[in-house]
Amino acid sequence: MATSLHAHVVEHLGSRIVSGQIPRGSIILAAELEQKLQVSRSVIREAVRVLAQCGLVNSTKRVGIRVLSAEHWNPYDDHVIRWRLASDHKGAQLRSLTELRISVEPMAAELAAEVAPEEMRRELMLISAQMNHYGRQGDLRRFLELDIRFHALVLAASGNEMFANLATPIGAILRGRTELGLMPERPHEEALLWHQSVADAISNSDPAAARRNMESIMRRTHNEISSLWENEPRLFVDPGKTS
Repeated sequence: MATSLHAHVVEHLGSRIVSGQIPRGSIILAAELEQKLQVSRSVIREAVRVLAQCGLVNSTKRVGIRVLSAEHWNPYDDHVIRWRLASDHKGAQLRSLTELRISVEPMAAELAAEVAPEEMRRELMLISAQMNHYGRQGDLRRFLELDIRFHALVLAASGNEMFANLATPIGAILRGRTELGLMPERPHEEALLWHQSVADAISNSDPAAARRNMESIMRRTHNEISSLWENEPRLFVDPGKTS
């Protein structure tokens, strides 16, 4: 029950901060939250700890819980990604993660073709075959989980631990696109072939083909959804001023 209450408080506050319903600079008092949400001080304290890790708040004795602006948020946190996707600014979130993918995944595929262990190469071939099967059947739920695993495995197979740790935010954006109804009823045949070609190129140690086909996947993704962020302003974050 405590875990459920904690998750409820995190969700209640986090979603409202990200959507702007609780404006930046606001001061929230723990005592008021206890009364409003009918939970204990320990539940509030744990929820605030999670939100602070997300960069949404900081807590100061004798002042309260201060809501921080978007420049302080952790853009890689899966809570933040999910809340942004559910807000009126989902276009900005989609743009940021899509641009990240375009920048990183082709390079990851190229490296994977050079250095991936044999077991990862075999798993990519298996997953791409399963994606073809379930994609053509129109089983989007199963296809989504395979797609998430495929891209996570390419990142891991690059041998770059920083690339590998992008699997969580990239998985969040793939789930978000599906939940928002931004995926076709059936995957495009061309996209299925590109995934197969990435797996083939990595299996055959062909870095140029791996990069080229992953770049095609990313560019198609960008073109399909770029209209969603046409009017979204960009956020210019200077780490030296937000740390």
